[in-house]
Amino acid sequence: MGADRAARSPLVSQWLAGQLVISDCGISTGKRFYVDSGGTYGSDAGGYGHSPDAPKLTLDEPFADAIVTASNGDIIYCMPGHAENLAADSTVDMDIAGVKVVGIGQGASRPTFTCTVDTGDFKLAAAGSVIENILFSNDIDNSTGMVEVSAADCKILDCEFREADAAKFADMLVLTTADADFLEIARCNFTMNAGDGSVSAISIVGSDQVHIHDCWIYGDFSAANIDVAGTAATLLRVHDCTLWNDDDTAGADNVQVVKDTVTASTGVIGPNIFAFLGVDAENITGAINGATFIVNPAGCFVVNAAGEMGKALDWAASTG
Repeated sequence: MGADRAARSPLVSQWLAGQLVISDCGISTGKRFYVDSGGTYGSDAGGYGHSPDAPKLTLDEPFADAIVTASNGDIIYCMPGHAENLAADSTVDMDIAGVKVVGIGQGASRPTFTCTVDTGDFKLAAAGSVIENILFSNDIDNSTGMVEVSAADCKILDCEFREADAAKFADMLVLTTADADFLEIARCNFTMNAGDGSVSAISIVGSDQVHIHDCWIYGDFSAANIDVAGTAATLLRVHDCTLWNDDDTAGADNVQVVKDTVTASTGVIGPNIFAFLGVDAENITGAINGATFIVNPAGCFVVNAAGEMGKALDWAASTG
């Protein structure tokens, strides 16, 4: 049998910094790197980051010194207990395409990035950037977006966003620019403090074909949990989410969970949206606000007071 027809292993071996590394091709054929702020033998100097025993100390370093390669399937693992402050704009700048950052750990042991100044952020700035299993904590008033997405085909998967204490709030936690087309936000939890007066959890600015699903989003939002702001977006998809807006603005239709502030965006909202509104008023119809949205009503329910059962979303029905 010719060599090109020989049985092949799903594993690949690579020499990285003098060490033989065996990797699963089903995950990626790219290189692996490691970041751990508590690594005893770690350093941000050259030559580090190729082994969990000699990791980089900060996540931006593999990008800053370009040890990751664009569009190569490289993966950076943030180790359990890794912690950094987002203390400046672009503290983390994922500016090399096609790199995935994976957090290892559960609960509070997950890699944690804490926003400590209002402009501090974590940027997904190159196409195909992916982050997974990261804990983000806001510890500053009026944060202008802890995570900023400004490139296409990025993903935020299985991440959690929290606020440090009752005195802290953010204007938004995830902010996109017009270049963040095809962004996917999936299986993420957003839990903000009650009464914090945030604008939104996710602010979409001109991005097309954003896909948000299987998320829990709680907070007191003056606009909505998910807000299309500034520039219209097209083909937004939101489904299979629990969206709790604890804003207590009085009056009919003043509390929303999904809102098109621009009023010219398109998209499909639903199926399986459960909306909880923080004011007991005639606001069932206005829970989703967007004149050019389309609603898939399957499994979409709204409740506007504790101790009540949700009712089917009451949007205008199509006519013959």
